[in-house]
Order: sequence, then structure tokens, then C-alpha cells
Amino acid sequence: MSHLPVLPVLILLLTAPVCLIINRVNVAWLMTVLASILALVCAWQILGQVLSSGPLTYALDGWEAPFGIEYRIDLLSAWMLFIISLLGSLVALFARQSIAYEIEPSRQVYFYVAYLLCFGALMGVVSSGDIFHIFVMLEISALSSYTLIAMGRNKLALWASFQYLILGTVGATFILIGIGLIYAMTGTLNIADIAERLETVEQSRTVITAFVFMTLGTLLKLALFPLHLWLPNAYTYAPSVASAFLAATATKVALYLFIRFTYTVFGADFLPMSIILVALGITAAVVGSLIAISQTNLKRLFAYSSVAQIGYLVLGLGMANQTGLTSTLIHTFNHALMKGALFLSLGAVVYRLGDSTFKEFFGLGQRMPLTMAAITIACASLLGLPGTAGFISKWYLVSAAIENDWWLLAGVILMSSLATAVYVWRVIDAGYFQPAVNTQRSEAPIVMLAPMLLLAFANIYFGLETSFTLMVVDGITSSLLGGGQ
Repeated sequence: MSHLPVLPVLILLLTAPVCLIINRVNVAWLMTVLASILALVCAWQILGQVLSSGPLTYALDGWEAPFGIEYRIDLLSAWMLFIISLLGSLVALFARQSIAYEIEPSRQVYFYVAYLLCFGALMGVVSSGDIFHIFVMLEISALSSYTLIAMGRNKLALWASFQYLILGTVGATFILIGIGLIYAMTGTLNIADIAERLETVEQSRTVITAFVFMTLGTLLKLALFPLHLWLPNAYTYAPSVASAFLAATATKVALYLFIRFTYTVFGADFLPMSIILVALGITAAVVGSLIAISQTNLKRLFAYSSVAQIGYLVLGLGMANQTGLTSTLIHTFNHALMKGALFLSLGAVVYRLGDSTFKEFFGLGQRMPLTMAAITIACASLLGLPGTAGFISKWYLVSAAIENDWWLLAGVILMSSLATAVYVWRVIDAGYFQPAVNTQRSEAPIVMLAPMLLLAFANIYFGLETSFTLMVVDGITSSLLGGGQ
């Protein structure tokens, strides 16, 4: 138990080379599932310990901070560990048949290796208390993501991966420049030490420049409009499993970095830029939804929907009040549930019907009723209907705007939901009200249905039972706004 903070990362990262050495597809899938579930169990245990006794620390190689790399897991980190491991485990369970259909046999083991590396590195990003170690883990996850996307069966997957590589490298370079400037000013890479030492020099031009570089880098990784150009192609042409995993976790980790850098490293006083975040957030919400309306491929439609939802996440931060921060942290979890359910469902559609276009979607409610039900529930949550997790997110977001007396903004948020309703209705109409060419029922295998339906059910459960999420999120907001890590 003394090694618990580092166990989730080690389990995942060490399983990857073992899968490569054994080089058997079925064994690789089984080991991926087992490693993912073990990581989830560890993450749940960590969350429980942090809730009961406060942050956990772990010195790698026995070197105490600030001389060595420290893993420091506070409530925000533990919350993110739980979200990533939950979605990563369900996606891994879903993966076997989907990968067998979408990726040629000779490359399937490599997919699982890249998946484990990406999964483990994302867990490492949110666990580490060392800013350079965070950067290293972020790059491992990025390189693995490029590999996952490039394995898509469409040749455009290579272009999508290359586009993501270029923009991801730009974002990483900005973050690294910011880290270098911070190190030059403080002489340390430990986040807790940096936060203390920056208090005396926080208004210097070097620190402000570092903040700008690190903000731009993380927002590019987050795919906030207009820095979103890599995201639609990446989600559309990647294998369905990769789309589901990245949509549910990768952008959430980038958001975590932005929150960590802003509130813990630089301090919330650097949020005078909040008006910029509000402008970018509401623009992303509106533009992303409008573009989604015109899409003919559902993976691309929900990719642009993610651009809009990222806008809501940033918009909550831009409110610069506790309710806005609460809305962002709740929506981080709820959006992972929504997009996990949607992209896994689309993976099941691709597995049975060969594509995810609207034409293939016609009559899906007759041919794949359980899959269509999961899509309908996730779409309702995306829209924010009462009784779903998405309603809780929008309730807090609108409440944050009203709390600031930004009534016009609250109205715009509600109006942006109309655009969401348009593309959601297109999906429902195609699935239930358009005639199917073939009405023979053909659901995906149970190992694919189970994770998908579980996530769909979670969208309802966490829309009705909010005590757990609110308890955790209230603890996080109190810690961040109180200045503690």
C-alpha cells in the first residue's frame, strides 16, 4: 500500500512491453483488460484514501522532493485518475472485436501496446508533482495517440495523425518553453516549491511570459476553438476504440493541466484573462454545434460536438467563481460518460454495418435497438435534458453566469443548446424514423454491448444521484480556491 500512488502508472506502462514480447493478440487484449482493471481498482483506492486522509505523496527512487521526482496526488488528481481509469477499463473491455474488425491482424498487438502506453502516461500526468515529469508523460501519451490514430483503416487516418503530430508538437514546445522560464525564475521543478517561490516574482515579465506559453500549449492540447483543427479528423479517422478513449480522456487531461497550472502553480489571480476564456468558450460552444449540424458522418458530427463541449468546460473556468469551477469539474466527468457511450456505440455500428454515416444509420432502432438506445440516452445527456448527467453540468454553468449577473451569457448558453438539439434530432430521426434497408436484428457481441450500456446507464444514474460527484467536486473547489494543492 505504501507504493499505491505509483502503482496505476507502473502497472499500465510495464504491461505494454510484456504484450510486445509475447506478441499474441488474444493475450495482449486480456493483459490490457487486466492491467486496466487493476489500475481502476488502485485509482478507486487512492480516491478513497485522499477523501479520508488528504493528499498522498511518493518519492520516486527514494529521492525526496524537491531533489527527486515526487508523485503528489490531491483530490483533483485522484478524481482525474478515477475518470481516466474507469473509461480506459471499459474501452479496453470493448476493444477485442472492434480492433479485430478495424485493424489488420499484424498490427493489432501494436495497437494494444500503444493503448497501454497512452493510458499509463495520462495517469502519470495527473499523478506527478514534478512539472518536467508531467511534460515527459504528456509526450509519451501524445506519441502513443499519434500511433493509435494512424492505425485507422482509412488512408486519411495517416493525415489526421500527422496533423495532430504537428499541432501537438507546437503545443508541447510552448509548454516546454514555459517550464524552462519557470525553472529559470525558481530553480525548481517541483510544483509545490514553484508555487511558493513564484509569490515573490509573479509579476515579472518572465513569469507572465511563461504563463502565456503554458496556457497556449495546454489550450492547443485541449483543442479549444480556434486551436481545434486537429481534433475532428483525429476522432473521425482513428479506430473506434481510439476515438472513444481519446474523446473521453485525453482532452480532460489537458484541461487538468490548465487547471493545475492556473490555480496551483500561478494562482487564481492570473484569471484576469477570464473574459478571454468566456469569449473563446461561448464561441466554441456555438460554432462547434453549428458545424456539427451539417456533418454526414456521425463520428465527425460528435467530434465537432466535442469542440462545443470543450467550450462549455472552458466557459465554466472563465466565470472565475466557485460555481463555474464546479460546473467545469462536474462536466469533466459527465462529458467523459457521454462521449465514451457515444463513440463506443458508433464502434458497435461500424462493427456490424461497416460505416458510421447517416445512410448506414437509417432504421438503426430496428436493427440494433440496444445500441440505438445507448446513443439516444447519451444524446439526451449531451443536450442536457433533466434526469441526465448533462443537465447537472448545464445547471451549474447557467447558475455561474447568473451569479455574475451575466444574464445575456446565460441566455446564449441556453440558445446554444438549440443547435445541439438540431443535430441530436438528426441522429434520433435517422435511427428511429427513417426506413431501414435491412430490418434484421444484429446487435454487437455482449462484450461490446456491456461497456456501452453501462456508460449509457451511468449518464442517467449520475443525473439522478449527484451526491458522490458533488461531494468530490466541492472538496476540489475548496482546495483550489483556498490555494492548497
